[in-house]
Amino acid sequence: MDPKSINEILDTVRGILKSTPPVARDTSTILPKSIPALPRWSTDLPEGPLPLQRSIERLTTDVLPYLNASSLSARYYGFVTGGVTPAALIADILTSIYDQNVGVHLPSETIATIVEVAALNMLIDLLNLPKQDWEIGAAGNGGGTFTTGATASNVLGLGLGREYVLSEAARRATGKAMSVGEHGILAVAQAAQVDQVKVLSTLPHSSIAKAAALVGLGRSSIVSIAKEGSFLAIDVELLQSLAEDAEAQRTAYILAISAGEVNTGHFASSSIPMVRKVRDICNKHGIWIHVDGAFGLFARILMGHPQAREYAELTDGVQGLELADSITADGHKLLNVPYDCGIFFTRHKHLSVDTCMNGNAAYLSSGTTASLIQSPLNIGIENSRRFRALPVYHSLLAYGRGGYTDMLIRQITLARRFAGWIWEHDKYELLPTSTSKEEAISRTFVIVLFRARDEQVNVQLVQKIKESGKIYVSGTVWDGKPAARIAISNWQVDVEVDGLVTEQVLDSLV
Repeated sequence: MDPKSINEILDTVRGILKSTPPVARDTSTILPKSIPALPRWSTDLPEGPLPLQRSIERLTTDVLPYLNASSLSARYYGFVTGGVTPAALIADILTSIYDQNVGVHLPSETIATIVEVAALNMLIDLLNLPKQDWEIGAAGNGGGTFTTGATASNVLGLGLGREYVLSEAARRATGKAMSVGEHGILAVAQAAQVDQVKVLSTLPHSSIAKAAALVGLGRSSIVSIAKEGSFLAIDVELLQSLAEDAEAQRTAYILAISAGEVNTGHFASSSIPMVRKVRDICNKHGIWIHVDGAFGLFARILMGHPQAREYAELTDGVQGLELADSITADGHKLLNVPYDCGIFFTRHKHLSVDTCMNGNAAYLSSGTTASLIQSPLNIGIENSRRFRALPVYHSLLAYGRGGYTDMLIRQITLARRFAGWIWEHDKYELLPTSTSKEEAISRTFVIVLFRARDEQVNVQLVQKIKESGKIYVSGTVWDGKPAARIAISNWQVDVEVDGLVTEQVLDSLV
């Protein structure tokens, strides 16, 4: 495809973005009314090729009208899934046009891997992670890659954690480190005199248990270390007790910190001193610290902001996470880039290679051995994949720190408006329980959890909200009862307009 054709495509996209209202605010079609089966003629494999125009017609008549278009609206409050910024959309189209495989670092053939490292380092800057520990492509230990999403990034985090804790245990037992990636989990565990690897956490996302299963630790390896009377806060004394008894119990530990719990948006850690104490314990006993910060990590954008005191409850929850060994984030959440974009950072890039290195595949080796940029296929799960970095790079380039700070503050402001409104409402209950309205609002990030006080109304609340066609929320369970969850993550949020519409919908249902 020549540059002229590409420019014509981009002109068309720009025209669509210019002519389409930025937010589908008054639509009653957030969800299609009914989903038909595809007609038979549209499911049979054609014997020969269809003219492109005919196949496009089938897409536009048989498929597109029945997709869930709710996430195109600023009032999509379902999963923590942002929309797609115009800059990210344009870059994503270019990603498809150029169809880059960024598995191998080939700097004389494509700039793709260089752009990936640039995008990751821009994220490190946006998230206020110290460059001396986290910068990628430098001579230091910082490493990172793009994945399919937070689940895959959590798989990498626990995979590197498994590599570290067993190798460290083997070194302590035998005086010699062994690699799980090279020798296998059973051989290294036997040499290390370890019978089990446990994942310590507090109310982790379900993808942590899935990751534990995929890296051979098992879903039942998850152990809660929440403080008594708390669902999320880490009991540091319990962590220390387990760590001190680990050798006697023939157990190795990985600590997974929840930075942004999925139902409430709250944080497991609370201050730099607390995280430093956790770090000291883990250093002494060979425990890997992984942070699942899929969306919560983005609260770090507010660190150092002129109005930081207003968000102190949030920034305190992410202070000190730079002391972790690995971190997960999700681009298709608060970064507002297309789906299929997870982010993984580590301060130990050599362990990424120990865990993910391709063996005996000379044709996959990098074009240069002296480069500071690691080939993505040797530090991540996939050997070949989409050029996920380009939408991230272009969106960060287009909006910068100021643009993303503005997006996040609007999202938080709207969430806090809802939290205060629900607190005052006599027919709704704000969750989890707080001692005061001020406390509830100060702890609110981008998620608002609530239920109707009338149990009969509450059972159907989420469905009734969706049927309004005005807003979209997700359902969950809290304390054994149904609850509704508003998750605000779209870049188009308007505090006054979206706040009023949402409050009107909720008022009409009770």
